[in-house]
Amino acid sequence: MQSKNVPFYAGVMLLVMLAVPALANNNAVSIELTGSSKFAFWAFLLGGFSALSLVLGSALGLLWQPKPIITAAFTAFGAGALLAALSVELIAPTVMEFVGQSSGGFHETDGHKQSLEFIFLLVGCIAGGFLFFFLNEALNSQGGYLRKVSTTISYLNHKRNHRYRMAIKRLSKIKLFRSIPKSHLPVLVKHLRHAHVKQGKEIFKKGEYVNRVIIIEEGEVDLIDNGTFLETIKAGHMIGETSLLYHEPATFSAVAKTPLKVFEFSKSDFMNLHDDCPELQKVMESESSLELMAEHNHHTENHHIHPDEWAQAASEHLHPVSYMPSQTEINDAAKKHSSAPLSIWLGIFLDGIPESFVIGAGFLIILSAKIGQGAVAFADVIPYTLIAGLFLSNFPEAMSSTIGMKKMGWKPLKILVLWTSLMVMTAVGAAFGYFYGAKIPNYIEIGVEGLAAGAMLTMIAQTMIPEAVHIGGNRITGLSTLIGYLAAVGFKVFE
Repeated sequence: MQSKNVPFYAGVMLLVMLAVPALANNNAVSIELTGSSKFAFWAFLLGGFSALSLVLGSALGLLWQPKPIITAAFTAFGAGALLAALSVELIAPTVMEFVGQSSGGFHETDGHKQSLEFIFLLVGCIAGGFLFFFLNEALNSQGGYLRKVSTTISYLNHKRNHRYRMAIKRLSKIKLFRSIPKSHLPVLVKHLRHAHVKQGKEIFKKGEYVNRVIIIEEGEVDLIDNGTFLETIKAGHMIGETSLLYHEPATFSAVAKTPLKVFEFSKSDFMNLHDDCPELQKVMESESSLELMAEHNHHTENHHIHPDEWAQAASEHLHPVSYMPSQTEINDAAKKHSSAPLSIWLGIFLDGIPESFVIGAGFLIILSAKIGQGAVAFADVIPYTLIAGLFLSNFPEAMSSTIGMKKMGWKPLKILVLWTSLMVMTAVGAAFGYFYGAKIPNYIEIGVEGLAAGAMLTMIAQTMIPEAVHIGGNRITGLSTLIGYLAAVGFKVFE
C-alpha cells in the first residue's frame, strides 16, 4: 500500500459512520425539532468536551512523565470507563427491548421492530470490529502503530518474529540443524540473537577459528582471500558455519560491505546444545562435513525431518509479545516511515470516529424524549455516562501517546496541534451524528451505533488493555479497569 492511499483507507470509516445514514430510505420519518441549530451546537459542545481531555492529557504528558505503573493505571481506568459507556448506552437499551418483546411484553408489531433493531445491532457490531481491524492494519503498515505503546510493541514484535522465522528457515536447510529434535528447539530459538554490524567491520579473518554462525538479514558481506575479492554474500545467506561447527580455520576473510543486520548463533550456544542433545553427536560422527552442510533436496531421507516441518516447529517457540523494543529501535522505525506523522494522526482519528457519531446520536435520543415535556435545558439532555466514559478514556490515551511522541523527538507545539485538531474533529462528528440521527429510521441508527460499538470494543481490546498490561502488568490493569467501569456506571446511576 502506498503512503498516498492511507487517507483513503482511513476515510472509509468516516464515510461509513457519517455518510451511510444519508443513504437510508428517503421516506423515513424525520424527527422535527425546533431550534435545530441550537441543538446542533449543543451536540458540538458535548463532542468537544468529551475530547477536551485529549488536549489536557497531552499537556500533562508534555509536562510530566509518570512512572509506568501510573500510566498503566490511567490507561486501564479509561478502558473500563469506555467499556461501561458503550455497554450501558449503546448495547443495553436495544438488548433490553429485545428481551422484553421475547418475553411477551410487546405487541407483535413492536416485536418485529425490536427484532429488526437487534439484528441491525449485531450486524453493526461485527462490521465495526472488522472495519476497525482492517483500517488499523492499513495504517500500522505506514507507521500508524507509533501512536500507542501497545501497538508499537505489538507491531515491532510481529516484524521481529517474521525476521526470526526467516533465519530459522535458513537454518532448516542444513542437515545438522535439522537433526536437533523438537524438544531442544526452544533452546536453539532462545540463543538465536539479533545484532548490528557497522559498515567496513571485519567479521572474521582468514586463518582464524570462527566463534559464531552469522545469518545475514539485511546488507552485504564481501569475502576476501589474501586481498583478492571472491564474492559478495547477500541477505538470506549464512557464513562461518563450517569453521565453527568443525573447528577449522576460516578459508577467507569476511568484511561488512554495508551496515548489517544479522542473526548470530555462537559456539558456546552450539556446545550447550551438543552436550544436551546426543542426536547431534551421532549425526556429526556418522556424516561428513560436506553432507552435514549440504542444502536440502526433495529426496530427503525418511529418518530426517523435512526442512519446512522443522522450521515450523522451531517458529512455534517464538513468543509474540516477549520483546520490549528500545527507544532507539522505535525512533529508527519512525524514520523509515515518511508518512508516520500523518498515519499517527489518522490512527488516532480512527480511534475517535465511532465515539463522535455516538455522542450526537446519544444526545438526540435524550433530546427526543425531553422535547415533548416543554422547555429543555442543556443539562437535561447530556448523556452523562457516555460523555464521562469518553472523557475518562481519552485523557490517559493522549497522555501515554504524547509521552511516546516526545521520546521520538516531536516538538511540543506539533503534539498539541495534533490533539487539538482531533478535539475539533470529534466535536464536528458529534454535530453530524445529531443531524443524521434525526433523519434516518431508528433501526438504521441502531445499526450505525452497533458499528461504532464494535469498533470501540475492538479498539479497547486491541490497543488500550494490551497497552496497560505492557506498561504496568496484569494486576494493576485488572483492578484499574474495574474501577473505571464502576466509575462510569456510577454516572448512569446519578444521571
